[in-house]
This record gives sequence, C-alpha cells and structure tokens, in this order.
Amino acid sequence: MFDIGFLEIIIVAIISLLVLGPERLPKAAATIGKWIGKARRLTSTLSQEIDRQVEIEELREQLKKQGNSLDINDDANKIHQTVSQALADVEKESLSTSQPLESSTAPSKEV
Repeated sequence: MFDIGFLEIIIVAIISLLVLGPERLPKAAATIGKWIGKARRLTSTLSQEIDRQVEIEELREQLKKQGNSLDINDDANKIHQTVSQALADVEKESLSTSQPLESSTAPSKEV
C-alpha cells in the first residue's frame, strides 16, 4: 500500500524510540495499531458498500430492461389477439358466403 521497505521500517522504529522513549513507545505502538485497524475496517466497509451499490445499480438496469421487454410482450399479445380475431371474422365471412354459392351452383336433380 505505502511501498515501505524493511529498512524504512527500522529507521522509523529507531527514530520513534529516540523521540518517545522506551516507556511511551509500547503505548504509542498500540495506539497506532488501533488506528491502522480502524482504517482497514473503514476501507473494507467502504469497499463493500461501493460493491453493494454497484450491484443494486446493475439490478435496477436489468429491471428496467425487463420492464421494457414486458411492455413489448404485452403489445405483441394485443396484436396477436387482434390478428386472431380478424382471422376468425374472415373465416366466418368466407364460410357464410361460400354456403349460398354451393347451394346455388349445385346440380339440380331432375328425375
């Protein structure tokens, strides 16, 4: 993360030992450790929250697409019903007009 090598860590430890002294150094190290732990938890929580928000946004986009496709399916069903009704009407008309023609063109039986 910070790209700190082993030599830099030793230099920081020696300087902190000289500045803080052997009495306060363990307490300072514990405090710094707590801060680092809190920072890691905070970044982890933040990262999880961002991932969650991205997932929610993706789901919203999918729902919008699904909603649009449902509208298209509803329209297609309405068109199918209209065409089916028109076809049924045409079949009824063709049957009703063909029956009188068949009876008028049928050969008469004269005996």
